[in-house]
Amino acid sequence: MLELNDLTLHYGQSQILHDITMTAPKGQVTCVMGTNGVGKTSLLKAIAGRHPYSGGTVTVDGASVPSGNAAKGAMTGVGYVPQGREIFPLMTVEENLETGFACLPKSEHFIPDDIYELFPVLNDMKARRGGDLSGGQQQQLSIARALITKPKVLLLDEPTEGIQPNIIQLIGKTIRLLRERGDIAIVLVEQNFDFAYDFSDTFYVMERGAIVRQSAKAETDRQTLLDTLAL
Repeated sequence: MLELNDLTLHYGQSQILHDITMTAPKGQVTCVMGTNGVGKTSLLKAIAGRHPYSGGTVTVDGASVPSGNAAKGAMTGVGYVPQGREIFPLMTVEENLETGFACLPKSEHFIPDDIYELFPVLNDMKARRGGDLSGGQQQQLSIARALITKPKVLLLDEPTEGIQPNIIQLIGKTIRLLRERGDIAIVLVEQNFDFAYDFSDTFYVMERGAIVRQSAKAETDRQTLLDTLAL
């Protein structure tokens, strides 16, 4: 579903990503791992169109995702849940969800029932301002807003960061349900090793802006992967 070929990215004169090549199949969770500062968030921003990439290609379901154009990226099928959630604090929960309509045809400008089935608290708090929600509630809202866009690829950047354990379990359940649905590719960036290992099918380990290890979970020993990240 998602394919990157020789993706490079610069911030000014500094090269952040070095010839990233990876795939994320639909019906699977592809995890990008690595220590802080290796370029994981920059990679997701490049895929989502948040930052122009310097070279290489990004394709979703065979369609090219233009460099540095988040609106066209969303229309191509990229849904992005950023680190920090980026909820509109003065807009209601319902209004935050409705911002996802921007990349959809007018006939699809409605909130599907399954959004509230996945995140019942959002239905209870539709009229509450986004800034009044707890961190865990805001994370649910951020994921729901991305799903409103009907993505083919869902990018999740540190979805468990600063979240209480019961919400982490809910996010894990949501990821499992989306994977079982089979029509979406999920790319997960996650520092919580146990969470990442439990829910992922394939691992890409980054170091200094490059992929240094790729392996399927079936071929990956948990301790070996953990040791690789600790180096």
